[in-house]
Parts: sequence; structure tokens; C-alpha cells
Amino acid sequence: MSVRKAIQDVTDRIAARSRDTRRDYLNRLDAARQQGVYRAALSCGNLAHGFAACSPAEKAALAGTKTLNLGIVTSYNDMLSAHQPYQFYPEIIKEAAREIGATAQVAGGVPAMCDGVTQGQPGMDLSLFSRDVIAMATAISLSHNMFDAAVYLGICDKIVPGLLIGALTFGHLPAVFVPAGPMPSGLPNDEKSRVRQLYMEGKVGRAELLETEAKSYHSPGTCTFYGTANSNQMLMEIMGLHLPGASFVNPGTPLRDALTREATKRALSLTSEGNAYTPVGHVIDEKAIVNGLVGLHATGGSTNHTMHLIAIAAAAGLQVTWDDMSDLSDATPLLARVYPNGVADVNHFHAAGGMGFLIRELLEDGYLHEDVRTVWGTGLSGYTVEAKLKEDKLAFEPAPAQSAAPKVLASAREPFQKTGGLKLLTGNLGRSVIKVSAVKPEHRIVEAPARVFHSQDGLQAAFKAGELTGDMIAVVRFSGPRAIGMPELHKLTPALGVLQDRGFKVALLTDGRMSGASGKVPAAIHMTPEAIDGGAIAKIRDGDVIRLDAEAGTLDFVGDEREFFSRTPATEDLRREHYGMGRELFAGMRALVGVADRGASVFQ
Repeated sequence: MSVRKAIQDVTDRIAARSRDTRRDYLNRLDAARQQGVYRAALSCGNLAHGFAACSPAEKAALAGTKTLNLGIVTSYNDMLSAHQPYQFYPEIIKEAAREIGATAQVAGGVPAMCDGVTQGQPGMDLSLFSRDVIAMATAISLSHNMFDAAVYLGICDKIVPGLLIGALTFGHLPAVFVPAGPMPSGLPNDEKSRVRQLYMEGKVGRAELLETEAKSYHSPGTCTFYGTANSNQMLMEIMGLHLPGASFVNPGTPLRDALTREATKRALSLTSEGNAYTPVGHVIDEKAIVNGLVGLHATGGSTNHTMHLIAIAAAAGLQVTWDDMSDLSDATPLLARVYPNGVADVNHFHAAGGMGFLIRELLEDGYLHEDVRTVWGTGLSGYTVEAKLKEDKLAFEPAPAQSAAPKVLASAREPFQKTGGLKLLTGNLGRSVIKVSAVKPEHRIVEAPARVFHSQDGLQAAFKAGELTGDMIAVVRFSGPRAIGMPELHKLTPALGVLQDRGFKVALLTDGRMSGASGKVPAAIHMTPEAIDGGAIAKIRDGDVIRLDAEAGTLDFVGDEREFFSRTPATEDLRREHYGMGRELFAGMRALVGVADRGASVFQ
């Protein structure tokens, strides 16, 4: 299958730009592999510590050099619905390993926080940094040198990117990512959003709002809207790190458990001891990254991945830019309408044909690289299938020829729009990104006076006081990674939605985040340079006219540019935002973090 020229051009320039850094990464990977099975190099004291808690049979196996040992890195906790199902996975994985004469150990746990719980709270300031903490925790988990391969149990926003960054530092080891699946559909997401707006207007009370939220988020499993968590699952499958069809199978089902057992066996089949050695550092190359970006655009996925995929690529020695993403978005059709891009949820997407249908459509029309390495042992064409149980046996059938719900999942020949769901914005204010797939065309161009706030609480207070009564571009600054850790500003969505529904032209401009649930109001986010670095966003004053054009991909101050750029940037005393809820512990990360368009990473 040949790939379209626009896709190949971006792939080639990533490879050319990354030639030296990728070569160095692969050399380090090869050197690590040459050290052999690490357990054989451990001293007797080291090894005795490593298997002290194992059964006698496992100790005997691990004392030798032939038995394969699988590391499990888990993000289990029982507070978060997405990760609660992982409680039982280690025993499923250990049993599956024993069936083929191998062993498995929980190598370590990584933290898993939920942006839904911390939204609008001080803890949200730790959210983005948790990705790099998770990467480091993954490295610590694997640093005992006891493992021939690893499986990674993670779902949500920063957890999967952090796990993958950590896995790539052990790029000589095979890695299989094991999802837990979405919760069954509850209250429709559009109804939840409607009640949220009514609450902001004071038309319903807290009891009604809580009842609505609880009907939407109601059981174990991932939230069903297409935010970062479900974008993560799409990415792991389209980049060849999941089993085919694994992403959106509900938890607690026989099929889910069968996929977990098979993932264990696949991981153990890919080690350097066999003939199908497939280290994760070889799976994640420039073609896999481009496939992930195409999938992100084709599904209208999370804006968080405009940072995460850059950081993931960097961990594999690859240099990816927002310009690469923008060019791929221009070349990729939008094939999915899942909330907030539509009214359906990921269960509806899966039932319509899901990942197998999506991948086949994109492959056949030349939008994806087929010739990639995957944990399934095939090229990407091996992922154009659905996972089924046939007489209690795991089976894979070709994805349906037609979408079962064309309003949810479209063919490549009849897409919802000809370009992708994410857009790069550039202009005299700097660079930012916007999720356009959920924004109606009539709202994609906004030229209006600025209303400037130094926090999302300031905007909310102005809304509740009835001060926002006309067209505006709300500027929320000093929310970037160096300022306060780049929290999501989702608390603003209901208020801005109300203003838009009242007939005002409304948009948001911020150096903070809005995530995969970016909704119907145009939001220019991740503004770079950020305000604390003296970026142009720090020069904006109330009343300045700003023009956001998501069709043309521009974002500009309209007026006397000489006068504008001669202004002294605004400043803000942020010390009050650096303490409490653990934020004081992250001062070093705020000092080290890079800019948004380079992944907002502390490792670069």
C-alpha cells in the first residue's frame, strides 16, 4: 500500500531532521540489548532480593537463565474509574505467563491522577507534570534489571504518554500496552453539558448537577467522551502497541480478559530470546509517529497530544514539530464524530466499526504507513480487524465493509470534513493550537475585543457578576507550564458556552490547556511564548481587538503593531499558586520545563 505524498513528505522530513538523534538512540538500544538477560548478570544477593517474595517454583525458574520474566508496570488505583479494573490484571497476566512456562512480576506502580477530579482545583497544577513523574516512575520500576519484556497498564490523560516515554528509555525491551476499556454508556454527554450550562446560569442547583454528573460517570471504565484518555487508546492501537481491536472493549467482560491474556503471551513472544524480537524502540519510529498523528487528526483527538506526541517522539530520538502536525492535519480527513465532536460516545464508535474500520479506511486511501513494526507481528494491515470470542477462543475477523453508524464513523471517501480536527494558529501573538472538529464553521472566525484575566477564577467571577455582555475574546494568561504547570481550564467551558448561546461571538486565548474535551467555543490554547516568558499574550490589554481565524490558521492583534510590541509585558505574582496541594514540591519542574511546542517536557 502506497502512502500519499503529503504524508510521506512529513515522514521524510522528520526522519531527516532526526537523523543524528535517532541514530544515537538506536545505538544506545543496541548496546543495552548486547548486555543480555540481566538476571544472569545480577549478583546472588541482587537476585535473591529480586525473587524473595516469589513462590518456590518461581524462585527456581528465575534462578536459571532460560525462563522469561515479564515486568508489569501498573497505574492501578481504586479511586479512578478507568484504572480500577486493573486491580485484577496482575493475576490474569501471571497465570497467562505460567501457562507458557514464564513468570511475571509487578515491577512497580505509577501515579494516576484524574483531571476530571482536579478540574478547577489546585491539584490540576500538577497534572501535566505528572506525565514526566510517571515516566521516571516507569524507569524506576524497570531499573531492577529483572525483565525480558514488559506490559504497561494505563489509560488516562498523562499516564499513557508517561508510561510510553519511560518504556522508550528501556527501548531494547518489548512493550505491550494493555487497556481496560470504557465504561458502558450512561447519560449522554450532550445532556451533561446542557445541565452544566444551566448550573452556571443558576437555573439548576448543585444536587441536580451532581445527579447528572453521576449518571454520566457511573461505573468502572474510562469516561466515554473522546478526550485524552480515549485518544491515548486510539494512539496505542494505531501505533501498533495494543493488540488489534483491544482499545474499546468494556471492562469486566470475557473478551476483555481474553485480550489481556493474549497481550501477555505476545509480549513474551517478542523478547530477544526468540526469533521475533520486537523492542519498543523499533516499533516507535517516524512512521509510527506519523500514523499516530494521522489517527489523531482523523478522529478529532485530544489537543494534549500536540505536546505528548512531541515528548514521546523525543524519547525515541525523533524531532517532531507543530508544523509537521499542521501539515498532516491539512492532508487528513475527519472520519469520526464522537463527543465533543458529535453526540455519540466511544462505545458507539466501537459498535460502528471502531479502530479496525478506521485503520482500514485510512490505509486503503493512503493516509497511513502499512510497513511498520507492531506487537502483533504484522504491518498495520493486521489491525484492520475486530476482536471476537468464538467458542471461548479469541478470534479476529475483518472489520465491517460499511460503517454501522455513518453519522459517527465515516468512510475516507465521504469524510465529515476534508481536513483534520486540529489546527495550528500562527500570527503576531505567537503560536497556538485549536481543536476545530467540535466548533461549527460559523464560529471558527472571531474578531472581537479582548477581556484579559490572570486566572480562570477571574473570568468566572466576571461571568457571575454579569460583566460579560458582548462579543469578546477571553484572554486567560499566566497559566502556562513555567507559570503554574499549565492546568486545564475546563471550568471555563460552561460559561463561554452560555455566552455563545446568547448570540455573542466568543473565543478563548490562553497559554493554558483545554484538553481533549475542548468543545464548541473556539479555544486558542498552548500559546507560546507564554505570558511569564514575556510572550505577546502578556502585552494584551482589555479592549484590544484580536482576530482568531481557525479556517486560515491565524491569530493576531489587530491594530498598531509598533505600539503593541513597545508595551511592557504584564507581570503577576504567582507565589500563591506555588504552594498547597503539593505544588511546592514541583518548583524544580516549573524551572526546567520546556515550551509547549517542544512537548512541555522537563527532559528536554
